[in-house]
Amino acid sequence: MIHLFLPAGLAALLVGLGVYGVLARRNAVLVLVGVELVLAGASLLLITAGSRPRSPYAAGPVLTLFVITIAAAEVVVALAVILLLFRRAASVDLTAAPDAAPPAPAPPAHSRYSATASGSGIPRTGGGGGGLAP
Repeated sequence: MIHLFLPAGLAALLVGLGVYGVLARRNAVLVLVGVELVLAGASLLLITAGSRPRSPYAAGPVLTLFVITIAAAEVVVALAVILLLFRRAASVDLTAAPDAAPPAPAPPAHSRYSATASGSGIPRTGGGGGGLAP
């Protein structure tokens, strides 16, 4: 039987690398890989805790199946968001992410309330000349 500190040390290494990947990377795909490393470390620790003889944590392998299921769902959602980000910005750089809201459409040129040359939004009236009638 192996000592429990070896898998626990490997799990700590995986979690440390994953946290570094999440905090230090700007590429969305590499951040996703970092999250997966953290989940792999957690799964390894659950398996290790559940493999001890006479362990009160015998549910470790079952909980690992839940972690794998959640990780699969997380990958699907994250890749969909990354694909949308790439379609909008042609980049997966997280620091250059576009605004979440689409830009507001410009008002039509023939709007009755569009700004005049003086900058006021007063509605235009019909007729030309702009003065009093003689």
